[in-house]
Amino acid sequence: MVLSWKANLPEELQVKIDKVDQMITPRLAEIDEQILHNQQRVLELFRKHRVGEEDLVPSTGYGYDDIGRDKLEAIYADYFKADDALVRSQFSSATQAIAVGLFSMLRPGDTLYYLTGTPYDTIQEVIGLAGNKPGNMKEWGINFKATELLENGEVDFEQAKKDLQDPKIKVIAIQRSLGYAVRASFTMKKIKKMLKFIKEVRPDVNIFVDNCYGEFSECEEPTFYGADLIAGSLFKNAGAGIVKGGAFLVGRKDLIEGAGSRLNVPGAGKGEGATWGYLRDMYQGFFMAAHTTGQAIKGMIFTAALCEEMGMDVAPKWNDPRTDIVQTVTFGKPEPMIKFCGAIQHYSPLNSFVDPIPYHQDGYEDDVVMASGSFTEGSTIELSSDGPLRPPYRLYIQGGLSYEHVKIAIAHAVAETFYQN
Repeated sequence: MVLSWKANLPEELQVKIDKVDQMITPRLAEIDEQILHNQQRVLELFRKHRVGEEDLVPSTGYGYDDIGRDKLEAIYADYFKADDALVRSQFSSATQAIAVGLFSMLRPGDTLYYLTGTPYDTIQEVIGLAGNKPGNMKEWGINFKATELLENGEVDFEQAKKDLQDPKIKVIAIQRSLGYAVRASFTMKKIKKMLKFIKEVRPDVNIFVDNCYGEFSECEEPTFYGADLIAGSLFKNAGAGIVKGGAFLVGRKDLIEGAGSRLNVPGAGKGEGATWGYLRDMYQGFFMAAHTTGQAIKGMIFTAALCEEMGMDVAPKWNDPRTDIVQTVTFGKPEPMIKFCGAIQHYSPLNSFVDPIPYHQDGYEDDVVMASGSFTEGSTIELSSDGPLRPPYRLYIQGGLSYEHVKIAIAHAVAETFYQN
């Protein structure tokens, strides 16, 4: 008996899937090689730092002299070719890690500058561009500037060179992934160009990179080429779906020390911070991150190819370079967008019986529709999708712990959206 996971799908769709599978096979093989490269680097670091069972024993209280925590942070620093790292469950999200990193480098009267245009919604609230919540940068007298991107989504280097003459600019930020923007995520090739440009024009400033969704998506990271501080989430790529919360900062030693003081208190700095029962997950998550991120990228390649085969506008295309785990699909109107998002929820391991309903979410200006039947709330390394209910009605699909789950879920989402009345 020959079994087929496609048996309950429309015959026409089965044919399209077979065509897509054949088309993307060479591209998936390239991702497998990338996984092997990154996995080998991680394995060598675990061997170099002599990780043992004793390193998985958590600390309590203040967390002084937590050997396992300190060794894990040394591994992060080594992997990202940086001086030091702050890898902590005390970060509630990557947004908090970003805020801690930025606030630790800026003082009243300074200016934060974004080379990659206005950042996404939650960072706008941190800055004070939206929401007007207490404690934002605007309230602290920290200014903000950005050079908006060109119409093609690329950095406007000519205008940026002029804007960067402002001596009050102390931190230059780069946002790697696209957020809810219509541009493409910036590949490492493009980020290297940005870093080189900044160092030529303003060698005196600190360069910060919001690296969320990007870790392990390529074989290089922004810190390889001069980024002074980067931030990411432990319940995205670096945690491989194993870590239940937290985030990290990696970068120059003095900046990590400053961030530690901002997260905890001056004096104790990064020397405090108990790991409770999280160390084992953090180690295992980082060890699995290369593989799991690769699985998600392969799933997004399949998603792009199948949705484009259905006539939808997708970005990136299936054969485009990848620099994160995010795939966009544009529907043009709200109804199919909501239906597709709902189908992803229906083919999730948790809450498959739930229908996503657009709602107002803290930190976002528009109503958002979201599917996330994940084991960890908000874990975008697990298959999820979300998007604001505004033109052009674009759904942002990301993650997937296994390529197989993504294939099944996306195939059925296409079936429910386009083959059912």
